Amino acid sequence: MVYVTRREVFSASHRLYNDTLTAEENISLYDKCANSYGHGHNFILEVVVCGEIEQKSGYVIDLKILKKIIQDIIIKKVDHHHLNYEVDFLKDIIPTAENICIAFWKELYHKIPVGKLYSVKLFETENNYVEYRGE
Repeated sequence: MVYVTRREVFSASHRLYNDTLTAEENISLYDKCANSYGHGHNFILEVVVCGEIEQKSGYVIDLKILKKIIQDIIIKKVDHHHLNYEVDFLKDIIPTAENICIAFWKELYHKIPVGKLYSVKLFETENNYVEYRGE
């Protein structure tokens, strides 16, 4: 089994806020991330596909194909957008890194033409990231 990773970078804003809580509870839970305008990040997305190497090409998956899939399905929809309000597949979720990562997995899972989607990693900062493997 070989694991192939494609990394993409995007900028987006989001607000962490739970409508079922009071404003005070949201501030207590999310601190500055609950402000009414939201805040932004330069996110790094890593998509890992695993599989056997195809004999003819020598690839698990052609990285040009994987790049196009990620660009079309995720990046074009999130880059320079507000994740709470402008991204259909993120509507009605609290856009924590955890929830965003799971949503990205769901968008990509059936779109990988060869190999198998192994993991989605989302770096919110250089020190904080989330990884989801569909479990």
